[in-house]
Amino acid sequence: MSALAEPEAIEAALAEPAARRDRPLLEAVGLTKHFGSFTALDHVSIALNAGEFHALLGENGAGKSTLVKCMLGYYHPDEGGVILDGREQPIASPRDARRLGIGMVYQHFTLVPSMTVLENLVMSRADVPGYIDWRAERRSLEAFLQTMPLKVPLDTKVDRLSSGERQKTEILKQLYLGSRVLVLDEPTSVLTPDEAREVLGFLRSLASESGMAVLLITHKFAEVTAFCDRVTVLRKGAKVGEGRVAALSTAEMAEMMIGERELAAVPERVARSEPGEPVLQVEKLVSGDAGTRGSVQIDRLEVRPGEIVGIAGISGNGQTRLVELISGQARPDGGEIRVKGKAYDASRAAAQAMKVRCLPEEPLRNACVGKMSVAENLAFRSFDRDADGKRRRLVDKGSMRREAERLIAAYSVKTQSPSARIETLSGGNVQRAVLARELSGETDLLVAANPCFGLDFGAVADIRAQILAARNRGAAVLLVSEDLDEVVALSDRIAVMFEGRIVFECQGGEKADTREIGAHMAGHSAAASAGGPH
Repeated sequence: MSALAEPEAIEAALAEPAARRDRPLLEAVGLTKHFGSFTALDHVSIALNAGEFHALLGENGAGKSTLVKCMLGYYHPDEGGVILDGREQPIASPRDARRLGIGMVYQHFTLVPSMTVLENLVMSRADVPGYIDWRAERRSLEAFLQTMPLKVPLDTKVDRLSSGERQKTEILKQLYLGSRVLVLDEPTSVLTPDEAREVLGFLRSLASESGMAVLLITHKFAEVTAFCDRVTVLRKGAKVGEGRVAALSTAEMAEMMIGERELAAVPERVARSEPGEPVLQVEKLVSGDAGTRGSVQIDRLEVRPGEIVGIAGISGNGQTRLVELISGQARPDGGEIRVKGKAYDASRAAAQAMKVRCLPEEPLRNACVGKMSVAENLAFRSFDRDADGKRRRLVDKGSMRREAERLIAAYSVKTQSPSARIETLSGGNVQRAVLARELSGETDLLVAANPCFGLDFGAVADIRAQILAARNRGAAVLLVSEDLDEVVALSDRIAVMFEGRIVFECQGGEKADTREIGAHMAGHSAAASAGGPH
């Protein structure tokens, strides 16, 4: 560990004998938190033993974030407290948590992009001197990194790092600061499969060897079963289950998360005997300067009827720009996008005529007007057309409401009424509403970008079922997702983007090799280095 505030106490705690690790290192006891009349956390207790890798599961809104924020001093609980080393500790702020050795790696990066890794690590300390001896700090950090299997370039600015390197830097920062209790919030969402195994495997071993306690917030059962000792499950602000991971099946953990509610059934994948002519064709598409973060240089990409083509890639490799180009949010610098053999300019008129629909990333920001009603948002594509497709002079609000009621029922959108502002809906229900609008009527091409990001267990099942159903009806689907498990599960074919290019293609489903896909996502292949498809 590094020489930081209270290093002796931290070193002593991490060096304690294994025989003393059967008691909790940290306990949250009876934590309750109200926001007005809403109870976000209802007498929740959790114990983290020294040397333990502990999973925290729950759907969105289950109380996971509120629990962790109470433990780290962001919120002050209305009842209950936190016990560390057998003594109750008042944690009034994140600074108090840091002083006690409680750290967190957040889902979104907290590093300063314009500073180097070295500068970020040094400046994160609470005891930064007025005058910094950078040579001494470098020697200290190099010695620290020699003890760590995770490697990052000290002199590279953070904005030049890959997403995986940034996440490793966030974790190394917490270890450098001497965290005895480490909370990880979806830490593998920006990592390749190999990087995820490397990071979680390392932290699993470090916890076991040092006595550090790790709390992992994740939605991936594979991570829980592979790395965690115990699990705690929250639902609607209350603890509904806990136990040793080895004694629980994924089905039992899922049942604790969602209760008796049934998940949407996954449609059986309809086989297509004839591939058909491509619905979407992308050729020589260029946007932005080659090699810059988020640019696009795609020689060829095709999606055929009744096919889901999944685009896999680490964040920042051009996927977002590709969706923006197809949806009309950005204009290409060169190349061509064709739909059913004709040039496609992504205008509203072209999208209507060619039956192109889009479920963009962050739909409340990119596909809705938050202060307008659910009914109005559902009518964006059809408000000026009658049932025969002819242009209307006046908006028929009665017809609009009736159609909204039909779509709300068909897609299980939970809303107070069609008149409620769409910004009042949960993320999953906004996603359902946008998907209902985009799939109403005939759809020849559906572009879905990170369709399940941040959604709870039930909403994910609903959205994936609707995407598969659209594919089975004959729609061509371009699925862009940073969740490799999702890409593999839903896709008929998979294309990997690295630095804006398609560098590898393979079949989806059970035939997909996630290790090989992950290697291409990280650029660790001859094909990726050459910038051409494998």
